[in-house]
Amino acid sequence: MTVPLHDLSIAQAGERLRSGAITSRQLTEHALSRIDALDDRIHAFITVTRERALSDASVADQDFANGVDRGPMQGIPFALKDIYDTAGILTTCHSKLREHNVPGRDSAVAEKFAAQGAVLLGKLSTHEFALGGPSFDLPWPPARNPWNQDHITGGSSSGSGAAVSAGIVRMAMGSDTGGSIRGPAAYCGVVGIKPTFGLVSRRGVFPLSHSLDHCGPLAWTVEDAAIALDVVAGYDPRDPSSAERAKPDFLAGLGRGVEGLRIAVPRHFFAQDPDLSVETAAAMDAALSKLEALGAVVEDVRLPDYELFAACGRIIMFSEAFSIHENDFRTRALDFGKLTYMRMGLGAFITASDLTQAHRLRRQLTQSVNATLRNYDGIVTASALSTAPRFIEAGPRNPAASPLQSMSFNVTGNPAMSMPIGLASNGLPMSIQIVGKPFDEAMVFRIGAALESQIRHDLRRPPL
Repeated sequence: MTVPLHDLSIAQAGERLRSGAITSRQLTEHALSRIDALDDRIHAFITVTRERALSDASVADQDFANGVDRGPMQGIPFALKDIYDTAGILTTCHSKLREHNVPGRDSAVAEKFAAQGAVLLGKLSTHEFALGGPSFDLPWPPARNPWNQDHITGGSSSGSGAAVSAGIVRMAMGSDTGGSIRGPAAYCGVVGIKPTFGLVSRRGVFPLSHSLDHCGPLAWTVEDAAIALDVVAGYDPRDPSSAERAKPDFLAGLGRGVEGLRIAVPRHFFAQDPDLSVETAAAMDAALSKLEALGAVVEDVRLPDYELFAACGRIIMFSEAFSIHENDFRTRALDFGKLTYMRMGLGAFITASDLTQAHRLRRQLTQSVNATLRNYDGIVTASALSTAPRFIEAGPRNPAASPLQSMSFNVTGNPAMSMPIGLASNGLPMSIQIVGKPFDEAMVFRIGAALESQIRHDLRRPPL
């Protein structure tokens, strides 16, 4: 049976590109045709870089013909959340305030993909400045969930989740300040990894919160996420938050299974939360049982209550977000969307005492998580407590993040990955979250790949 081009993983497509069975131009034209066919329904893209993509593909094909191999992303179409600077290409942050912004330089992440010969398809929808959304009072519409377009896609990497889920790209870059990679991954049925703080350079990425922002990929499979992270990870001396340490082998644990691993489950985080759906609870229990059947030791543990992590993170996030946007907030307030204005304005009321106490609490919470991880190989917990809400259910009093439990690991900086564990009766994806020791993404991928091999959600596509 012939596999559609959009169902090939990065590794599968790369193997065929190198054998000459397909060309990058074929992959790229196929992706562009899916944008033409689908994007008027899901609104994943703000800007489609058609000419750039075809040019990138031609260069990649010529390199293959000349025996030049730049890496696993060579010739592979991808896209960037529209907060990543791209030289000569519109970078809007999904906001009227930057509606015509064209940077003169690439972000560090864009540079790394270009160096590998990857094919840039375009820039993806987000929440305004990665905070205010989903909103209908912005220059572009919000992204819609490919599984059901009446439903949201999650946090601010909304176009990234939609584009990967719809099979337009195998991988798209997002950012995560309180869950904005893992939320769209959870709601759209894809894999999303928030790496360890400092692992991926944020140079050239518009900030939301300097001490909570993380950059990472959303992908169709665990392996694709690991390949993409391997491309973008590494020390950047021009990013003050970049971690100066050797890059690990993110693919080292794939296929090794979980036999003998010890996995901690902070069940009190989610078990009594009123947002936890019966189906999500059952799917999580089934996933944990699969890990046990594969030989892992799964034990309940106690961490500080999730609400402490959430409150701590929100105080820091809103305070830092307001400091970044304060001048525009004072001089161009009416150019923000309503949701952005309402959320960002909270930062103006946070005192120095509030922020100091939040940072003190942050240290304590981080110590508690890493103390647990000294005795366990990973933590498995909830990602989204239920499936994606409808647009009519997501508003100022019920933000898109409300059924998510992701802020904890922005506060602590640990690597955390959301991955799908099946479909609920409403046809929407359910998810689980895997957390590792700092800079131990390889273990997160190892656990995720073992679980993915049992669930095989990657064999399903939204009914577009």
